[in-house]
Amino acid sequence: MRLDKFVLRSTALTKAQVITAIEAGQVCVNHGVIKDVKHQVHENNLIQLNHQTLTPRPFRYLLLHKSADKICSNVDGHYPSLFNDIDIDNKDELHIVGRLDADTTGLVLITDDGRWSFNITRPEMSCAKLYRVSLAKPLSTQAIKQLEQGILLDGETKPTLPAKITTVNERQVLLSITEGRYHQVKRMFFAVGNKVTQLHREQIGEIKLNTASDQWRYLTEAEVNSFNS
Repeated sequence: MRLDKFVLRSTALTKAQVITAIEAGQVCVNHGVIKDVKHQVHENNLIQLNHQTLTPRPFRYLLLHKSADKICSNVDGHYPSLFNDIDIDNKDELHIVGRLDADTTGLVLITDDGRWSFNITRPEMSCAKLYRVSLAKPLSTQAIKQLEQGILLDGETKPTLPAKITTVNERQVLLSITEGRYHQVKRMFFAVGNKVTQLHREQIGEIKLNTASDQWRYLTEAEVNSFNS
């Protein structure tokens, strides 16, 4: 973790105040003054501000049910930020693990633990994401076969990894994928001549969506640890 982020998570100082304190030589790492805000520190380091030992706040792990016309951003844009629905302190320290488009609904994971989110998103983790996909027209048997074998998306040189598809009805399927390419789900169905009309994420790994729209909750310890197995 960067030194400025460690101090920010360990004090009530603002980001500007943290930078000022570090650059003024008020912060020591293992008894040595460090003035570089980007200096990397670890949990076993002794980090002090004005000779007071710092202890970071515990990491937080949240699940949120994103509604449509909200954006996965820490600040408002063309649409409001989903962080407006979270009423906790120090929201600026949180980040989203696997963003959804503004018109896509469903499960979003949020944390301030960078190592945890990296472990979920790194390709070798093969973390499955389950989507409920509504389509403009029925999905043919041939299209299902193509998607389950892996399909080459427009502008790319490597096909997608095999998907798993369960038919709900003629215009709705459950899709499970282990990648997170740009607009991947919509591009996959476009590649087989169809169009996504509604997209909803129901599950990431073993964590299932179980809150009402725009509501959030903390993950259980078992849910947090499920990505470490």
